[in-house]
Amino acid sequence: MEGGVGGEGDHLAGERATAQFDVEHMKVAWAGSRHAVDVADRMARLVASDPVFRKDNRTMLPRKELFKDTLRKAAHAWKRIVELRLTEEEANLLRLYVDQPGYVDLHWGMFVPAIKGQGTEEQQKKWLPLAYRFQIIGCYAQTELGHGSNVQGLETTATFDPKTDEFVIHSPTLTSSKWWPGGLGKASTHAVVYARLITEGKDYGIHGFIVQLRSLEDHSPLPGVTLGDIGGKFGSGAYNSMDNGVLRFDHVRIPRDQMLMRLSQVTKEGKYVHSDVPKQLLYGTMVFVRQTIVADASKALSRATCIAVRYSAIRKQFGPQTGGPETQVLNYKTQQSRLFPLLASAYAFRFVGEWLKWLYTDVTHKLEAKDFSTLQEAHACTAGLKAVTTSVTADGIEECRKLCGGHGYLNSSGLPELFAVYVPACTYEGDNVVLLLQVARFLMKTVSQLASGKQPVGTTAYMGNIQYLMQCKCGVNTAEDWLNPAAIREVFEARALRMAVNCAQNINKAPSQEEGFYELSPDLLEVAVAHIQLIIVTKFIEKLEQDIPGEGVKEQLRILCNVYALYLVHKHLGDFLSTGSITPRQGALANEQLGKLYAQVRPNAVALVDAFNYTDHYLGSVLGRYDGNVYPALYEEAWKDPLNDTDVPDGYQEHLRPLLKQQLKLSRL
Repeated sequence: MEGGVGGEGDHLAGERATAQFDVEHMKVAWAGSRHAVDVADRMARLVASDPVFRKDNRTMLPRKELFKDTLRKAAHAWKRIVELRLTEEEANLLRLYVDQPGYVDLHWGMFVPAIKGQGTEEQQKKWLPLAYRFQIIGCYAQTELGHGSNVQGLETTATFDPKTDEFVIHSPTLTSSKWWPGGLGKASTHAVVYARLITEGKDYGIHGFIVQLRSLEDHSPLPGVTLGDIGGKFGSGAYNSMDNGVLRFDHVRIPRDQMLMRLSQVTKEGKYVHSDVPKQLLYGTMVFVRQTIVADASKALSRATCIAVRYSAIRKQFGPQTGGPETQVLNYKTQQSRLFPLLASAYAFRFVGEWLKWLYTDVTHKLEAKDFSTLQEAHACTAGLKAVTTSVTADGIEECRKLCGGHGYLNSSGLPELFAVYVPACTYEGDNVVLLLQVARFLMKTVSQLASGKQPVGTTAYMGNIQYLMQCKCGVNTAEDWLNPAAIREVFEARALRMAVNCAQNINKAPSQEEGFYELSPDLLEVAVAHIQLIIVTKFIEKLEQDIPGEGVKEQLRILCNVYALYLVHKHLGDFLSTGSITPRQGALANEQLGKLYAQVRPNAVALVDAFNYTDHYLGSVLGRYDGNVYPALYEEAWKDPLNDTDVPDGYQEHLRPLLKQQLKLSRL
C-alpha cells in the first residue's frame, strides 16, 4: 500500500492489531482466489505508479481538458496492454483501476458483446478483429430522447430498399434522436444502432444495425449524420469524462449485410426471415451485463465503506463528561448502526455477484443445449439483483459521505465524485423500478401456477414449499437463536412468499389482471425486493457452507452475514410482522442480537476493509488513506486548488477593492 504524506508511520496500526482473523486469507475470500488477489494487486500497482493515470486533479479540470485527459489515459492504457502483452483478465483490471469513465467502457462492454451475441459468424469475422485492434471504436445506440425503458417505442427507422440492397436509417422526429449512448458524442466511429425494421411496407420491430458514423480518415461526421455531446452531467469530474452523445440520421444508407442477422435477416428481395437460432440466446448477453453491474455495485460500495470506516477510526469527537481523551467516531453506536450494515452489504453483494458468474455459465450451457426452462427465472433474478444492489449502493455511498461529516463533502474525500459517477447505474441497463415490476410480474405468474402443480425453479424453488411456509411459526426464543442460518432463511422465505401470495390474491379481486397490477404496483415493488433480499441472504449463507481457509475468516463472514440479514429484519420489520413471519418479541430479539453483532464487527472493521486490497490511488480519498494520516493530507490537498495559485484572487481590483474602499460607482435611479 502507498505511504503517507506529511507524516510518518501507520496511524491505523492499533486498529489492525485488534483483528481476529487472517487478513491475507480474507483477501482471498473477497477476490475468489489467490490468483485473483495477485493479479489485481499487480494491475492496481501498475496503474498507481504511472503518472499518466494521475486523477487527484480530475474534479478541477474544465470539461474539454477532462475529456482530453480521458482520451490520453485510454490510449496510454491500450499502449501498456499491448506492450506488456496483458491477458484479457489483466487488461480488464488495468482499465478498472484507471477508474475514469470513457468510450472504452462502451466499446468493450456493449458494442463488442452486441456483435458477438447478435451477429452471424461471417459478421463477427469481419467486425470483431477491427474492434479488438481499435481500428474502429464502437458504441451502443439504443436509448432515444423520447424513449428509454420502453424499447419497443423507439422511433428510429431502418427501411429496406430492394433496388439498392440497402437499409435507409432515418430519424423521423426530434424525439427519435439517439440520446445518452456513451462514447457516441466525440469518440466512436461506429455504432450498433437499434431501429424499427421496415420492409415490404411492414414494421417488424426493433433490430440492430452496424452503422459507420465518422470518417476513418479525419473523424468528421459522415453525410446525413448529425452528432455531438449532450452536455455536462451531475458532479465534478465523475461521469463528465464520458462523451454521452446525441445522434440523428437523415436517410443514411448502409449495406443490407450490416443488419445484425444472427436471429433474423432480410433477403435481397426484401423478405423477412427468421433464422433457426432461437431468440432466447440474447438472454445470455443480458445475464452477463447484469452480472457485471452487480459486481460493480460491490466494488463501489466497498470503496465507500473503506473510506468511511478508516476515517471513522481516525476521527475523534467529544469524550467522557469527566474528562479524558476524545472518543473515536467509530466507537459510537449510532455510527456503527449506519456503517456496519453497509460493510456487510458490500460483502453480500460480492458473493451474490460470484454466484451470478456461475449462473451466466449455467444459462449459456442450457442455451447451447436448447433448454430454455430456467430462462424466465434467470431474467427475473438478474433484473432484480441489478435493481436492488445498485439502489442500495447509490444510497450507501451518500450515507458514507454523511458518516464522514463535513470533510466528506470535500472533493478530496473521493465520496462526492464516487456518488456522482455511480448513481447513473440506477437508470442505465433498465430503470430500477421498471425492473422490479418485471420481477413482480414473474412472481405473480409463478404463484398463479402453484395450484396447477407446476414446480418453480431456481431462486423461486422455495415457493414450491407453500403449504409449510404459509403457516409455519418462527422458532426464535432467544437473541442467540437469530444466529441460526436455517431460522434466518425460513423467516425470509416465509415473508417473501406470504407477501407475494397476498398481492396475487388482491390482484385477483380487481376487475382485470392489468388493472390490479397497476393499482397494486407500489406493493408489488416491495414483493420483488423481498424476493431479491432472500436470494442475497441465501447466497451469503451458501458461501459460508463452503470451505473457507484462514484463521477466523469464516467466523467474521458469518458475523457479517448475520448483520446483513438482521439489519434487513430491522429495516423491514413491518413486512415481517404484518405477514406473521415473526412476532413483535422476536423482532425485538433480532434488534438485540444486531447490537451484539455490531460490537463483534468493531475490532475487525479496519481489517475487513483492508481485505478489499485497494490502493490509495484507486480509492482516491484523503480520508480513506491506508496509513490513516488524514489531516496533513487534507491540508496539503487544499493548496492544490487553482484558486490558491495566487494570494490575491482574480477580480480583486475590479470587485473586492472598490467595495472595501467604498468606491463602488452607484447608478442613479
